Amino acid sequence: MKRLLIFVLLAWCALGQAWAGDFELKDTHGNVHKLSGYQGKWVVVNFWATWCAPCLDEIPELNALYEQHKGKDVVVIGVALDYNNPRDVSVFAENMFVTYPIVLGTYRMARQIAGIHVYALPTTFVFNPWGDLVVNHTGAVTRAGIERYIQESSLK
Repeated sequence: MKRLLIFVLLAWCALGQAWAGDFELKDTHGNVHKLSGYQGKWVVVNFWATWCAPCLDEIPELNALYEQHKGKDVVVIGVALDYNNPRDVSVFAENMFVTYPIVLGTYRMARQIAGIHVYALPTTFVFNPWGDLVVNHTGAVTRAGIERYIQESSLK
């Protein structure tokens, strides 16, 4: 038993610490996004729908956040929910000039990402550079609001 425990601990150390909330999402362009693949960056996952007015209001804010931090310290991923046709979501995102990756999602997927039910849209989760969920926000977000969350969470 003691040898088994030592073996398990050594294997765990060799593999590195697993991210408890790791997820894998494929966007509408076929790119795969894994939380663990963004180690060292803040990850913003925003759940939205084409019919949701507050969701539409936050798209320019999320675009601005994405563009300002692109390739640096923040990743933005939009997860579309409640859609009938995947093509409609892609066309909608193009017409709204969405620059960040869009994933076609489900409510079940949302639970797997953060272990939390998404009851209202929009809902945004922010993960710190170590993969810990630090923000669960229901309602529209702004670029400044997310940057404030990041700054406040960095100070803790």
